[in-house]
Amino acid sequence: MGQSLADGLMKHGYGVMRGSREPEKLAGWLKGAGPRASTGTFAQAARFGDAVVLAVKGTAAESAVDLCEGALAGKLVMDTTNPIANAPPEGGVVRFFTGPNESLLERLQAKAPAAHFVKAFSCVGSGFMVDPDFGGIKPTMFICGNDATAKAQTTALLAQIGWEVEDSRVQAAQEVAPGARWAQVASGGLTPNWPAYDVPTTGPPSTGVLASGSGAHDTMSERLLFTPQSSHTYELGPRLTKRN
Repeated sequence: MGQSLADGLMKHGYGVMRGSREPEKLAGWLKGAGPRASTGTFAQAARFGDAVVLAVKGTAAESAVDLCEGALAGKLVMDTTNPIANAPPEGGVVRFFTGPNESLLERLQAKAPAAHFVKAFSCVGSGFMVDPDFGGIKPTMFICGNDATAKAQTTALLAQIGWEVEDSRVQAAQEVAPGARWAQVASGGLTPNWPAYDVPTTGPPSTGVLASGSGAHDTMSERLLFTPQSSHTYELGPRLTKRN
């Protein structure tokens, strides 16, 4: 995922530094990546970027934020992670390590409160992240976060690389994350080309988010998404279709 985003953003003219605990492991990529590419530690990458993309395994996300050593303060941080547990899938469905009414995004925001986290790229495979091709249909990317400026910056970037945007508050990450699970079931597994699908929810909103009456790993029967700003529902698909 990190490499796909780095390569795609460089094609759009951005300079990129990929961060790693062991930057030397990225030497092969760096050799062929071109003049806009560089590598460093997590802290070096966080200091380098005007904006930061957090593209690590979900179980490593909180430690990755710690390794940035405070350099995320005041910056847009696009969080691509999903809270997928290390446990094996059950019946082909991945397991989450977060509960039904919390999100990894909220954990990260609490860990680095001076950073401006925006959830993005978490419900689409790496093969579609930059310049997605759905036969002429522009797909919809869900984003959420609490900082309006950071969301506007994210929206502008996504528009540049081929997406339209549906945004919401940070608590909506509780509903965006299960979309990754639904997408991998719908497409038969977590592959680079699994498409963008949208997470189903039902029930009364709590803090602008539909509270889940089921557990973190229960099945949801409805195939609709509620967005608190507009109170609309949307059909599943690579592009959201407004139902009401």
